[in-house]
Amino acid sequence: MLDPIVNFFVRIFQWIGRGIGLLIGILLWPFLWAGRWYTQRGWMLKAIVGVALLALIGLYANFFYATQWWNNFNPDYPTVTAAGANPQAVGVVAGDPIAAATTGEGSTGAGSAPGAPAAPGQQQTCKRSEIAAVAADLIDFNVNQNAWISSMLASKLGFFGIPWRNTPFFDNKAAFQLGINQVMRRTTTELVDTLGRTRGTSQIDQNLQNARTALAWDEDAWYVGLRGPTRPTPSVYRDAIRSLRTFTASLEKCQATFDARSDNLLQFLDRIAGDIGSTSDILRGQIEASDAGWFDPRADDRFWFSYGQLYAYYGILNATRSDFSAIIRERNLTTLWDTMQSQMRGALNMQPWIISNGDESSFLFPSHLATMGFNLLRARSQIVEIRSVLDR
Repeated sequence: MLDPIVNFFVRIFQWIGRGIGLLIGILLWPFLWAGRWYTQRGWMLKAIVGVALLALIGLYANFFYATQWWNNFNPDYPTVTAAGANPQAVGVVAGDPIAAATTGEGSTGAGSAPGAPAAPGQQQTCKRSEIAAVAADLIDFNVNQNAWISSMLASKLGFFGIPWRNTPFFDNKAAFQLGINQVMRRTTTELVDTLGRTRGTSQIDQNLQNARTALAWDEDAWYVGLRGPTRPTPSVYRDAIRSLRTFTASLEKCQATFDARSDNLLQFLDRIAGDIGSTSDILRGQIEASDAGWFDPRADDRFWFSYGQLYAYYGILNATRSDFSAIIRERNLTTLWDTMQSQMRGALNMQPWIISNGDESSFLFPSHLATMGFNLLRARSQIVEIRSVLDR
């Protein structure tokens, strides 16, 4: 009496097995065809094709390593950069004179007040810009300590011609780097237009201009482009590192300008708030476009771009606190700034292994994009509150 039921389930499983076998056959057919074609060729053609295949395998193996190993990733990196600052510059705004070591005999310069002019026999130094220093370190992290993914040949080839950003594979690190780079472009623009000039009317600092121009280079440039030979992106971005560090060195010698005024700080925070708001809107658009949970191929690159932006702004805002230390102290912004920094650092603890873009009320599929968007908006609200205090 149970035989018809048993036979029904047997047929169901047979159909499932045949379907899986057919799917595997379709996937393997190109490789089987290529294998038969290869075995029928002459030895010379076999050697050429074999070398090309080995090169392709090596290319993708290197790409796999570059995308999966994140060298020197450290959410607490601002403390490392701050350790390189001059301890005598505490409480001094960027570009202002600080006590310097004595060059003559019988005096060390000890006891000189921050911001005081150099005494006879002393070499005058000024406080460096931590914003420029952190920016240089972040670019170095992107292109020297790690491979720049977007301009790698395997990245440009994609997954059988499909861009990696449209797949769930190997695009997380690239998106993270692009998020950092977005912040670097914004930061160098502000350094050129306002922070590195006196009231925005003096001559533009050439080193800062060079850094901004370098970071405007195409993010996915390889050695050969549509217009012929060109410079790869990492090579050009290294020029930006050198330019920023040259500016920092000039500022320490009091040979450059950093205009640490409250209205410049207000404008810089405005730009950052606008940038973060734009990214949160991108996340909202992806949330509304899909609720595929773990199976949304665009969720991971959206998330990691936002994470990269938050990672970079955490360091830049920490540096901003140092560069505008006197203003922050005078306007009683210390507590607000502490809260903002604490919230941003807490958001960087969110590092899910697989990104899900499920419905926000889903029980099984969390919405990591919604959580990241919430963290961005919390940071933005703190920035806006600080900005409103400055504007009073």
